[in-house]
Amino acid sequence: MRFQREIVKVKEARARLLPHINELDTEILPLSQCHGRTLAEEITAPIPLPHFRRSSMDGFAIQARATKGATKENPVWLKVLETIPCGNVPRCEITDTTASRIMTGAAVPDSADAVVMLEMTQTAVKNGETYVGVEREIAPGTNVAAIGEELEQGTLLLHKGRRIGPGEIALLATFGHAQVKVYRKPRVAIFATGSELLEADAPLEPGKIRNSNSYMLYSLLLDCGAEPLMQPILPDDVSQAQTAILQAMETADLVITTGGVSVGDYDILVDIFERWDGQMLFNKLAMRPGSPTTVGVRNNRFLFALSGNPGACFVGFELFVRPVILGMMGKTEFDLPLITASMAVDFTKPSGFERYVRGIYQIEDGRVYVRPAGLEKSSVTLTIRDTNCLIIVPPGGRGVKKGDQVQVLMLKKLE
Repeated sequence: MRFQREIVKVKEARARLLPHINELDTEILPLSQCHGRTLAEEITAPIPLPHFRRSSMDGFAIQARATKGATKENPVWLKVLETIPCGNVPRCEITDTTASRIMTGAAVPDSADAVVMLEMTQTAVKNGETYVGVEREIAPGTNVAAIGEELEQGTLLLHKGRRIGPGEIALLATFGHAQVKVYRKPRVAIFATGSELLEADAPLEPGKIRNSNSYMLYSLLLDCGAEPLMQPILPDDVSQAQTAILQAMETADLVITTGGVSVGDYDILVDIFERWDGQMLFNKLAMRPGSPTTVGVRNNRFLFALSGNPGACFVGFELFVRPVILGMMGKTEFDLPLITASMAVDFTKPSGFERYVRGIYQIEDGRVYVRPAGLEKSSVTLTIRDTNCLIIVPPGGRGVKKGDQVQVLMLKKLE
């Protein structure tokens, strides 16, 4: 298996993941605890919005026909019956000789069909009574939000599988969802392998490096809405690593390892996949970086063996791990957004496989341009800091030139 590997294209590899993605259990949480969680049910509007005729201005509720012929020089005078603040129910009936002072957001009397802005009126007091002078003709419906103007009853508000953010929180509160059904967070165990690795707080030693991949994966998992479970660094010992990984697969929903997937003498994940009783989905991809990325399934749980090179680990997560995690939380559309952009610079590094270049997009004069985030080597960590897209460079010897159109996977929204 170490040298005789079936080469699988990225599209085919992603397709092999799909039959094994299973939705997780759900739980009910208070709305205040739902930020960043994923809806496990569709939410429809139980009432129209607004559910009463609502004033959209500070002014006076009137009958529009009463203002016929009104001008600034010859206003129509109406007797003010009451003041209607927000939250109060109107008490007085409006006629063509009366009006009610009303605030923005307050309920418009059933007998009124318009609200005239305060700025279009003048007031006077006569014999202890307040009168408002309307200085122009007002059309029926002016400054009155009709029942259901924003949303009709039964309208689909939020799809199942939607990530809950500030806008979703506002809608859920508006329609009385104090308790919300959400998917349980996937519990994901993270193992870094390699006797050369040190913990992040350890002093450097000759020939050794600090473990950055586990922390990067931890952050990426939080961004997905998962619950990352940091595990101890595994040495280059097959039996010890296999025991730890298989134990983690009994309790976690998914396991990610980084390192040990290539063809070297100390690439222990290759030996583990040869020994285990699970199903291997693929172990060689027609892509750069991360060609030896390996994925298997055991007892309906994924084991993702990503490259130990930080750049390749990052790309492997975005292409393969993120979709699975989103699918476990009810997402049915989890592909990264794909756009076409223009190369801002030459990229002439040849590759026999399709290459996913960590890139930076920018918008100039309404067009999207992309460039590599820096030195394109799978072992480079610095470029991950600035990457907001993956530039897809077709296989072949020439790479792409400045001005060429390329396909780009967006990791962050266009801004």
